[in-house]
Amino acid sequence: MTISEKVAYLKGLADGLDIDAENSKEGKLLTHIIGILEEVGMSIEDLEDSIEAMGEEIDAISDDLSDVEEVIFEEDDEDEDDDDCCCGDEDEDEDFFEVECPNCGADLTIDESVLAAGCITCPACDSKFAIDVNGCEDDDCGCGCGCDHDHDHE
Repeated sequence: MTISEKVAYLKGLADGLDIDAENSKEGKLLTHIIGILEEVGMSIEDLEDSIEAMGEEIDAISDDLSDVEEVIFEEDDEDEDDDDCCCGDEDEDEDFFEVECPNCGADLTIDESVLAAGCITCPACDSKFAIDVNGCEDDDCGCGCGCDHDHDHE
């Protein structure tokens, strides 16, 4: 039962009791209370209708937004795919490594070919040093480069 139906029921009960709404103080009070309840019931029904309409509008806007997001993010995915296939480099950062010069502490960025060579000359202080490829200092020459040759230790 809705609020309006309940108020209509109360109004019917009041009419069935033959309450004198014009001469009795209690009758006037009950009549006004029932009138206010009718207005409140109609207002609530209007609000419920408005809320339902807004919910439908929100659903439509949400669907439209989903379509827009799909278009936008699909374009981003295509751009990322183009970056991977047209320049030939899968990921430029994977080919470079950072090492620190043991002499001056300068940060150096080297590529795989310098790393494979095992030795580097620091451009900041012109000192030569070995690069530990294996991360192990137990090797034949004792320099930590992982190779089997002798280095001139400075």
